[in-house]
Amino acid sequence: MRSTFRNLFDRVNAAALLRDRHDHAMSVLRWALILTPMAAAVGTLCAAFLWSLDAATQARFDHPWLLFLLPVSGAAVALLYHRMGRTVEAGNNLIVEQIHEPGGGVPLRMAPLVFIGTIATHLFGGSAGREGTAVQLGGSLASGVASLFRLDQSSLRILLMAGVAAGFGAVFGTPLAGAIFALEVLAIGRVEYTGLLPCLFAALIGDWTCQAWGIHHTHYHISLIASASGALLTDPLLIAKAAVAGVAFGLAGLVFAEANHALGGFLKRHVPYGPLRAALGGVAIIGLVYLFGTRAYLGLGVWSAIPGDPTIVSFFSSDADPWIWAIKMLFTVVTLSAGYKGGEVTPLFFIGAALGNALAAPLGVSTSLFAGLGFVAVFAGAANVPLACTIMGIELFGSEYAVPIAVACFVAYVCSGHNGIYLSQRIAIPKRKGAAIQAQTLREIRATRHQRLSDDRSRPPG
Repeated sequence: MRSTFRNLFDRVNAAALLRDRHDHAMSVLRWALILTPMAAAVGTLCAAFLWSLDAATQARFDHPWLLFLLPVSGAAVALLYHRMGRTVEAGNNLIVEQIHEPGGGVPLRMAPLVFIGTIATHLFGGSAGREGTAVQLGGSLASGVASLFRLDQSSLRILLMAGVAAGFGAVFGTPLAGAIFALEVLAIGRVEYTGLLPCLFAALIGDWTCQAWGIHHTHYHISLIASASGALLTDPLLIAKAAVAGVAFGLAGLVFAEANHALGGFLKRHVPYGPLRAALGGVAIIGLVYLFGTRAYLGLGVWSAIPGDPTIVSFFSSDADPWIWAIKMLFTVVTLSAGYKGGEVTPLFFIGAALGNALAAPLGVSTSLFAGLGFVAVFAGAANVPLACTIMGIELFGSEYAVPIAVACFVAYVCSGHNGIYLSQRIAIPKRKGAAIQAQTLREIRATRHQRLSDDRSRPPG
C-alpha cells in the first residue's frame, strides 16, 4: 500500500513538474515572439538614426552657415513639441515613470518627434547626445507593441525595460551595458532582476540588427598593456589613483546634472514659452562659439572634420587643454536647458574622457587609461548606473581593465550624491548609511532641498 501511494505521489509530482516546465517554455516562446520584432524594429530605427546623425554632422561641417539657423530650428522643433508633443516632452523621465507606475503608456509619436528633434539639433550645431533618442525610440515602440498585444501592467513594465535596453545597446554597440542600464536606471541602489532575460535578449537583437544595416561604432583604444597574459590590472597604487580620479568624475557628474536642472528650471520660470526659450538658447550657443573662437564643442564631439579639434578619440592618444571638459559642459548645459533634443550621455563621455586626460599627468598615469575611466565614470556618477558603466567599459576597452574601471565608476557613483540627470529615478537604497531620505524620487529630493534652502534664507538672523 505504501509503495502504491509513493508511486502515485511521484507521478503527481512529475506531472506537476512537466506542466510547470511546459508553462515556462510557452512563456519564453511568447516573449521571444514579442521581443524579437520589437527589438529588431528598434535596432533598425537606431541604424537609421545613426546614419542620419552622421549625415547631419557632415552637412554641418560642409556648410558652416547652418549654425546661424540654430535659433530658428530650435524654435521650430519646440513649436512642434508645443502643439503635438506636450505629453512626451519629459522624454526619458516619462519612460522611467511609466515603468514604475504604468498608466497611459508612452505615446508612439515620441519616436518621430525625438528623431526629428535630435537630427535638427546636430545639423544646426547644438551640443547634445544621442542616448536620449535611442531610449525614447525603444520606449515608444515597446509601448506601442504592448498596446497592440494588450499586455497587462507587469508585462508592459518588462517590455518598456526591454525597449530601453534595445535602444541603448544598439546606439552604442554595447548590448550587455544596455541590458544592465535598463534594469539599473530605474532606482538608485536596486537592479530590477524581473526583466533580466528580456532586456538582455532585446539588447542583443537590437545591436545585431543595427550592425546588420552596416552601422559601425567608433572604437576607442587604451594603449596601456596590462601584461603579456592579459591579466587584470590590480596594482594597488594604480587602483588608489583610479579612486582619486573617481572622486573628480563623480563631482563632475554632479555639477553637470545640477547645472542642467538649475538652468533649465530658471529658463522655464522666466521664459515659459518653449519656442522662445529654444531660440534664446540657440543665440547663446552662437555667442559661445564666438566667445571661445571655436566650433569644436558643437555636436557629439566623437569626431571632427577640422584637424586639431578636440574629440573623444583624441583624448586617448594625446594631451589636451585641462579645461576642455568644462567648456564642453557649458555648451551642453546651455543646449539641453534650452530644450534642444538629443541626450546627455555622449557629451558626458566627452567631458569624462577630457577630464581623465587632464588628470593623467598630475597623477602620473597612462593618458589613454584615465581617458577611458573618465569616459564611463562621469556617466556612472551623473546617471547613477555604476554597474552598467563598468560593463560598458569592459565591452569598449577590454576585460583586463575591469578593476580600475569598476573602482572609478563605483567611487563616482558614491560621490555624485543623491543627484542625477534622470529626475524620475527613485531611491531604493540611499548611498549613505543612516541618510534620512523621505522623498521617493530625485525630483522630490531637489524640491525638498530647495525648500530647505529657501526656509533658511527667510529665517531672521539670530
